[in-house]
Amino acid sequence: MKKIAIIGAGISGLFLANLFKKNSNYEVTIYEKNNSIELDEGYGIQLSTNSIKLLNEIGFDTFNQNERFNPEKIDFYEIKNGKKICNLNISKFNSEKCKYTTLRRSKLIGFLKDKLEENIIKYNHSITKIESDNNKISLTFNTSESVNFDRLIISDGVFSKGKSLISNNKISPSYNNSIAIRGNISRESLGNLNEKNISLFLGANFHYVLYPLSGDKDYFNFIGVLEHKLTANEHDNYELFNEEPFIQIIKDKLQNKVSAKILDNLNKIKCFPIFVSKDLFKPRNNIFLVGDAFFAFPPSFAQGASQSIEGASELFNNIINNQNNFYNNRVKKVKMINNRSKLNQFIFHLSNPILIFFRNIILKILVKNKNFLENYLGKIYKN
Repeated sequence: MKKIAIIGAGISGLFLANLFKKNSNYEVTIYEKNNSIELDEGYGIQLSTNSIKLLNEIGFDTFNQNERFNPEKIDFYEIKNGKKICNLNISKFNSEKCKYTTLRRSKLIGFLKDKLEENIIKYNHSITKIESDNNKISLTFNTSESVNFDRLIISDGVFSKGKSLISNNKISPSYNNSIAIRGNISRESLGNLNEKNISLFLGANFHYVLYPLSGDKDYFNFIGVLEHKLTANEHDNYELFNEEPFIQIIKDKLQNKVSAKILDNLNKIKCFPIFVSKDLFKPRNNIFLVGDAFFAFPPSFAQGASQSIEGASELFNNIINNQNNFYNNRVKKVKMINNRSKLNQFIFHLSNPILIFFRNIILKILVKNKNFLENYLGKIYKN
């Protein structure tokens, strides 16, 4: 029996453990640095059909429909005047059991965790040393415990400690010159938005998205991306981002970008500096990166969670079939999505009135163009 260690109990790590659970040739242990997995109500995520198809393999098709939502379209609006530009029909990529989905991240994490045996996750274990020799990998943790494994999967996020260790601290993420503003808001505070759809608002150096968090559509997720240069103090102290003075500064910046009714009624507001990967890194034999540890994208294509799941599935199949093409195949997909994420943010954040005029005309044409949609979205949503 091969022993596999997974560093990090996020979406990709938990999903991988569920996949390996079905194969008796492997014994998996997840090491999580925190003392528990955060399962508060939290914020929303979007899952496109490529990831839903894979989640269904471990029973997601039986997940409570009231705790998820299946939007039909994405409605594009202009922040400056509130006018609708066009809509994009994302349901065209759906099938009966495989539909574009929004839900609370905590609900997905809970689903993945609850399907595993309780003792598979070792909490309060922060990796401090990784050594490999003769196809064996030795891990040392903050507990001074050392354990040997046949394979190591690093899935501990964009600020991956495991990735830093195996790259000798040569690989680190870079600040994307923007921050994410997250919050929840009740349906009654949103006015005349079409609650069947995702609403995407485009503005100068800023965009935001609203979508239901569950089937009853009582609460919506708010996620905004605002271009913001860090001060020296902010760069050295990320805790400032969730202190009330900083949140108020950001709310003040949004006064002319988001309606007062939405800003005044946002709950659980948190701000996060957006860090993205700038370099790819190929680990040595029997060590793998997955999820944001492999590559973290700008959030403007809503593929972070879906690509964590898709990458985990590809890695699982690569390992059980003794193949050696995971890295090269994943790099192709990652580069495609990274380029489209950066392009989306550029288009969403235009400030020149002439460029905005032509952008809106082009958007109206492209959302109706089958060939464009099949190329731009179909290559992502169909795995």
